[in-house]
Amino acid sequence: MSTALQPHPRVPADWQRRVAHAFSRAADDYERLASAQQAMGERLWSRLPARAERVLDLGCGPGHWSARLAARYGPDADLVGLDLAPGMLEVARRRHGTPLWLCGDAGALPLADAGLDLVFSNLAIQWCPDLGQVFAELHRVLRPGGRALLNTLGPGTLAEVGRAWARPGRPAALLDFRSRERHLAAARLAGFRRVAVEASRPRFHYPDLAAVMASIKGVGAQTARPDARLTRADLARARRRFEALREPEGLPVTYHLLTLELER
Repeated sequence: MSTALQPHPRVPADWQRRVAHAFSRAADDYERLASAQQAMGERLWSRLPARAERVLDLGCGPGHWSARLAARYGPDADLVGLDLAPGMLEVARRRHGTPLWLCGDAGALPLADAGLDLVFSNLAIQWCPDLGQVFAELHRVLRPGGRALLNTLGPGTLAEVGRAWARPGRPAALLDFRSRERHLAAARLAGFRRVAVEASRPRFHYPDLAAVMASIKGVGAQTARPDARLTRADLARARRRFEALREPEGLPVTYHLLTLELER
C-alpha cells in the first residue's frame, strides 16, 4: 500500500478524543480569534460553483462557513455541517439554528454514497491522521461530477512558532504536516478524476507572543502532551526568539496553505 494512504505511525491512540476536546474548549472564542483561518477560507469561497443542491461543510466548527453556504445556495439546498467536536456543534446550533449539524469523523462520514454535489472544508483535514481514508470517504459521498474544495496545511506551517518553542533534544509539538505530493497521490489513489493543488504562503502579524499563542490555542489548534509543562524560562526564551523575528507589521506567523480542488 502507498504510504500516502497510511496514518502517521506516531499518532496517539486517543488522538481523536484529544482533538475533539481541544476544539470543544475553544468553541465559544473561535470566531473572534480565527481571523487568519477566515482569511484563508476566502480563497476557497472564490472557487465555489454557481450551483449546488447538496452540500457538506466538513470540519464546520461553530458554523461560520455553513451559514454563509446556506445563504449562498438558498433555502432549497440541503446543507450539512459536520465536526468532530461536540462543543463546536453546540455553538453552531445556538448561533445559526439550521442547517443540519452532525458530529462525526472525516474518515468515516455518516452519509450515503454519491449524495453530495459539493464538499467545502476549511483547515480541517490536517487533523486527520489517515489522509487516504479521508479522501476515500470524500470520493464515496460525492456524486459523479461532484467537487471537493479543501484548504489544508503543508510542511513549514507555523515555523516561527516551532522555532520559538523548541527545546534541545525535543522539537515543538506541531502537527506532521503532509506535502503537496502526498495529497496529490492520496487523491488520485482514492479515484478522483481531476485533482489540483495550489500552494501559497499567507503570513499574518501579531503585536506580541501572547497574541500569537492566542491565535493558535484560542482556536483549538493545540493538544496537550504529558511532558508539555512550561517554565518561566521556557516562556522567556520563546519571547526572545520570536522578538528576533519581529517585522514592522509585528510578529510574523506563516502558514503553508494547500488549496485542493477534487472532482469525482
